[in-house]
Amino acid sequence: MTQGLLQAKPLTPAIGAIVEGIDLSAPLADEDIAAIRKALDDHLVLFFENQSLTRVQQRDFAARFGKLYTHPFYPGQDDAPEVMILAHDATHRANSDRWHNDVTYLTTPPLGAVLYAEEIPELGGDTLWANTYLAYETLSHPLQQLVSGLRATHSFAKNFTPERFAALGIEERREPLYAAHPPVSHPVARTNAATGRKALFVNQDFTTCIEGVSARESDALLRFLFDHMSQPEFQVRWRWRAGTVAFWDNRWTQHCALADYFPSRRVVRRATILGERPI
Repeated sequence: MTQGLLQAKPLTPAIGAIVEGIDLSAPLADEDIAAIRKALDDHLVLFFENQSLTRVQQRDFAARFGKLYTHPFYPGQDDAPEVMILAHDATHRANSDRWHNDVTYLTTPPLGAVLYAEEIPELGGDTLWANTYLAYETLSHPLQQLVSGLRATHSFAKNFTPERFAALGIEERREPLYAAHPPVSHPVARTNAATGRKALFVNQDFTTCIEGVSARESDALLRFLFDHMSQPEFQVRWRWRAGTVAFWDNRWTQHCALADYFPSRRVVRRATILGERPI
């Protein structure tokens, strides 16, 4: 059954909208899912406030948009192993306070993610998203031509370091996971096959180098692109409240989850939707 008229209220000229008029815990009609897809295409990250989702409900909503990914490093729960729990406090500091796309170490990186805020600190813990279409489109034409012909290597091991395995006491899993996730190659500027629009597709968590150039050239170009992609005019900043859901397109955005709330506690859970091979 269609729930009613979905309304998306833009938050900035570049990215982000609050969506009203829908309860994500209820069964959603195909028309509702189509309206959410359209809003996601238009705004790239959507916020649904005052929601109440179990892990299973979160998983089932995310699965309406594609096959889900079970993360090898972050634990899920038996009732919904595809929903990873990100809990941080004085004993476990957050590690995602850099601009990044999620899980780009896969051959088919995620289409998007659905994040549910379970426990939010009184102050801090905001998340920022940036529009990477605009990051590409605001480059000069010669630089657009340059990056459109380049590819970059993305590596699981860059972010999931031996120190992170040791900190969690799971060192015996490190080498099998490294073997299961060899480096992959993606275009530096990926193309939306439906529209032809391009977006930059390198990130600080997983991109290790630009292929076919010297290490010095690669480092310089990546530093420039990372800096360029994080300009404020491409961004939206979201102040969380418990019960809020964020749904973002991982292909055409980056995000940065601030860790300024340490040592307070913050608990969110994420369902990750697999996508297609970048072109």
